Amino acid sequence: MNKKLLWFACLLPLVFSCASEKDALIKIHTRHGDIYAILYDETPKHKANFIDLAESGRFDSTEFHRVIEDFMIQGGDVFTKEVLPESEQYTIPAEFNKNLIHEKGAIAAARQGDNINPEQRSNGSQFYIVEGKVYTELELTTDMKRLQKYFMKYITLESRKDLAKRYVELYNFGDFNGMTQLMLSKKGEMEEFLNINLDKKLTPQQIDTYTTVGGTPHLDEEYTVFGKVIKGMDVVEKIAAEKTDDMDVPVDPVYITVEVENISKKKITKEYGFEYAEEQ
Repeated sequence: MNKKLLWFACLLPLVFSCASEKDALIKIHTRHGDIYAILYDETPKHKANFIDLAESGRFDSTEFHRVIEDFMIQGGDVFTKEVLPESEQYTIPAEFNKNLIHEKGAIAAARQGDNINPEQRSNGSQFYIVEGKVYTELELTTDMKRLQKYFMKYITLESRKDLAKRYVELYNFGDFNGMTQLMLSKKGEMEEFLNINLDKKLTPQQIDTYTTVGGTPHLDEEYTVFGKVIKGMDVVEKIAAEKTDDMDVPVDPVYITVEVENISKKKITKEYGFEYAEEQ
């Protein structure tokens, strides 16, 4: 066998190994500063689509068109910018992964509601970045929808008039956090009185993350998480704090441009502190 060919063949695994050690560093430029992110290999369709839109410049001049403080900032509406007919506004199959959760800094795909989108397919361009908040373990492990449902029945009892009065006072003051805490404080009492269980099961990862880093746990396995901010959360927070109109649209538009740089994973870890999972 030709020795030169043999030498080249021996190098192939090394070449491809080196190539696989690079990753796409996403840079989202805004008037508040830059946001840096990585996209997950576990969600290949969403990753490839985002990179394609960024490299083709289609994200440029879109904006963060919906922002809610302590929740998220949403942007990237390419289809509206390009005035595309509905027939050309594609979607992407959901790529749910129980290990990719809505922690603070998570990047996820927006989508239409279950009533018209039962497969929970993602919008082909719109994404959001989670700001969220830190939760107590009691908040996390309680089924809040059922808690509210039974609480509203509970306070109609004659013996719970004072509780109903307090709830109405909090509502009139617009103290929604106070309303939540009031309901949670009566959880055990209601469970015993009504003979129900209002617990919700979460993974240890979810409990640890949402009680420390924070995020938006109620969105898990409902929307596809496909990336994470690794630098620039202060920029996300500034955008989330923008003054908005009644539709949560910033009064002063926050336009974006997006670029992609393929660099080594080692450099990403060194400069941005993101640790990649070891390949099996």
